[in-house]
Amino acid sequence: MRAREVDPVDACRAIARRHSKTFYWSSLFLPAVRRRAVWAVYAFCRRADDIVDDDAPVAQREAALDRWERAARDAFAGRPNEDPVLIALAGAVARFGVPLAPALALLRGARQDLRIQRYASYEDLREYCDLVAATVGQLVLPILGARDPRAERYATALGRAMQMTNILRDVGEDARLGRVYLPAEDLRRFGYSEEAIFAHALDDRFVALMRFEIARVRELYAQAEPGVAMLEPSSRFTVGVALSLYRAILERIEANGYDVFGRRAYVPLRGKLLGALSIALAR
Repeated sequence: MRAREVDPVDACRAIARRHSKTFYWSSLFLPAVRRRAVWAVYAFCRRADDIVDDDAPVAQREAALDRWERAARDAFAGRPNEDPVLIALAGAVARFGVPLAPALALLRGARQDLRIQRYASYEDLREYCDLVAATVGQLVLPILGARDPRAERYATALGRAMQMTNILRDVGEDARLGRVYLPAEDLRRFGYSEEAIFAHALDDRFVALMRFEIARVRELYAQAEPGVAMLEPSSRFTVGVALSLYRAILERIEANGYDVFGRRAYVPLRGKLLGALSIALAR
């Protein structure tokens, strides 16, 4: 089947459902028109991730990102090619005014991921998180109906928190790809090392390091929470659920004894349902 025969909504929904169960599940609480637009943005971002994670030589992946950026610029200008993701993205841009600038910043972050796989300090890592994750919040704010210009600050904090959560959950998986995102200054602080990460050393030093990082990420979630109230009422529940479920991944890491080398931390369906229910009762 040719790309133009694929329904753009179905294509984006399938990408979201396959790659991020937590995001997809929380998106189901949005009104349909907002849900479809959020899926389109997610699918656009996911395509960039897939290019970065491909096994092709770096130069080829950089060229692929260049092509994806040119196609994205056309989509934002209302001239998408036949790719169903870009058709859906163009529709979201037309309906909600999704901005181009954070999309280009996200692609800069994707290019950085091809060349930089170590971070000396938390400040360096935070800048990376802002490129690849805070930008996603900026892309979806118009879709979610941000009512206050201050909402962008809270969206940035939430994007950082979610990306840091992914980094902590995926320490082992990233190590297998030769990547170490935990800041070198933090490794030194706790007497840990890159070599220990590659050896999957789950010792007292690593537990102390993870406790420190988790506390830092929890503070980011706390900073982000006030921004939920600045969204369109129909979007608040979804964002509240997403925040709650991503934060719960930190609890799963703790429950797994900080073993992020051999066990993947995730929130099971029962936990998702209970989390959504608790938010609904608190409204």
